[in-house]
Amino acid sequence: MNGVPGQIGRYVVERELGSGGMGKVYLAFSPAGDPVAVKLIRPDRLDPVTRARFEKEALIARTVVGTNRVARFLDADPYAERPWLAMEYVPGRTLLSYVDGSGPLSAPLVASLGALLAEGLQAVHAVGLLHRDLKPQNVMLGAYGPILIDFGLGAFLDTAKDTLSHSGMIIGTVRCMPPEQALGRTKVKESADVYGLGTVLLYAATGHYPYDGARWEAIVAQVANADQDPDLSGLPPALEPLIGSMLAHDPADRPSLDAVMAGCTSVLAAAGLSPMAARHALIDATATGEEGSAHGNEPSSAAWKRIAEHAVTLDENEADSPLDGPPPAAPEPDAEGAEGAAESAGAAENVPDSSADGTAPPAPVVDPVPVPVPRKPGRPPASLQVAEELRSRYAAQPGL
Repeated sequence: MNGVPGQIGRYVVERELGSGGMGKVYLAFSPAGDPVAVKLIRPDRLDPVTRARFEKEALIARTVVGTNRVARFLDADPYAERPWLAMEYVPGRTLLSYVDGSGPLSAPLVASLGALLAEGLQAVHAVGLLHRDLKPQNVMLGAYGPILIDFGLGAFLDTAKDTLSHSGMIIGTVRCMPPEQALGRTKVKESADVYGLGTVLLYAATGHYPYDGARWEAIVAQVANADQDPDLSGLPPALEPLIGSMLAHDPADRPSLDAVMAGCTSVLAAAGLSPMAARHALIDATATGEEGSAHGNEPSSAAWKRIAEHAVTLDENEADSPLDGPPPAAPEPDAEGAEGAAESAGAAENVPDSSADGTAPPAPVVDPVPVPVPRKPGRPPASLQVAEELRSRYAAQPGL
């Protein structure tokens, strides 16, 4: 437990789950004992503009509905000394770990993976957000199928070309980075997530990335080069047209998520599989059977003691979440990138302490948090009870 914080926000920490370019992830528990995954953001990712963006994106991230494919965003504190966010804990192993240990998936299973994740991304895009860091490490495989994790960190991922060398961002992210981001265009669109999903599906089917190299600079140079085609070697012919189009250099040439789902279901139909049967086969092939075990997500006796102590000392008047309370008294204005932050800082230096008549200057105007556009009503997802009933009726077909 050396170096592991005892508590983050209202969550009691049990152990470290992993670390990456953005920070460390811990298994923690709410005061009632529910498991959550809490990510503590690295100090070198912090500045006032990024904190303000994080707050805005976190508020919107809590509104994502209509999908079971994205780990739910639970809580965050953008203005803590070390900002953190809490997300639904998803037991299982990553797609990266599965492929590296068990080998690539068959074409029908990759198509099922693609259709399910594309549907999840549609719900993210519907509220005006992007994932922006799709890679095999950010896809969990468990008893319910594939789940996208690390959603909600978009504010920290507007990384310009000259900052790609941040420790931890070097390999895992650069290999899956869309060309427009490698070229330093930070204002990416939904097509960037389509590209990222293409890298995930390519890795699931072949065990390699579209571009690779010994150093991150060499990988970025390949990604940014319009004349350098992605490596599609080993890709099953049924998947090559779809994944090849998802990895197009020009964002305008990539398919929409609707088209990705249609392409994936076409592959399933050609294999004689319904989407439901394919999903069950994917679960049967990738779930380890250890998800949710006592060793995986139950707190130790020491953690239970801290949970009990924390529950007793909770202030009943305290907001349920840091996001539910007001931001700091003088938040930084939301600027467009580092240049906007510098301009804002320069303007602040030129503001006098008081006006000529001795009165205080007017307070700066701060843009309000944008209200997400409500998603159009759609067909509600089936309940877990119905899903399980259907699962018992449709046995996964062998030979996948």
